[in-house]
Amino acid sequence: MQDGLALENLVLAARAADRIGAVLLIVPVTHRTWNDDWVAVRCPACGRLDQWPQAELCCPCGTVLRVPVRPAAADGDPAPGDGSLPAGPSHIPLPRTAPAPRPAFRAVAIRGAGDALATAARHLGWLGYRDVVRPPQPSPARVDLRAAGLVARVDTVTHPTALRDVECLWLHALSTSVTGVFFSLPGYAPDAAARADGLGMPLFVLDPAGTPRPVNSPADELLSTGA
Repeated sequence: MQDGLALENLVLAARAADRIGAVLLIVPVTHRTWNDDWVAVRCPACGRLDQWPQAELCCPCGTVLRVPVRPAAADGDPAPGDGSLPAGPSHIPLPRTAPAPRPAFRAVAIRGAGDALATAARHLGWLGYRDVVRPPQPSPARVDLRAAGLVARVDTVTHPTALRDVECLWLHALSTSVTGVFFSLPGYAPDAAARADGLGMPLFVLDPAGTPRPVNSPADELLSTGA
């Protein structure tokens, strides 16, 4: 708006100068008048009345002048600090970052290898892994389940899971930059469980009632934090 008025005044001045034969000189304005933008404040220490362009500035006498800025209250609304509204909290609580607690896992009795595989898949989904599926083709590492960032094996043999099986799944997970999780129906050999602890691989045992039980610390951590 101000720029438009200035341009209109400049055009009128040029026309007036042309009518009287005068020459209109246009020079740049190198100094701006700040009277409408500054505020006049009297220094409480020396009594000097001067204009200050900022909300806090130093008087030549050394006193720091601070101009409190408060938004004007709308008509009918109480002004801030007048006591008509309850004061807000001095501390604004941060949003909660802890995940919401998961519902209890619904166990289904395991009567065969298919039930064990289905229980492991449901448990991974319950932990937070998405799109848990069976691989379309068998893999050399015997990966039974895949999800985003995860490979899992479900062992349903009659003897405890051996060290070689744990290391094979871990190497496959390492080569594909994903997490490996092992489920076993009969349990794990002692050296296999110890090796998984050192590798940081979660181990779960599938009990006949259908609830996967954590065997080592990585499994406890996964159960606590989720995917």
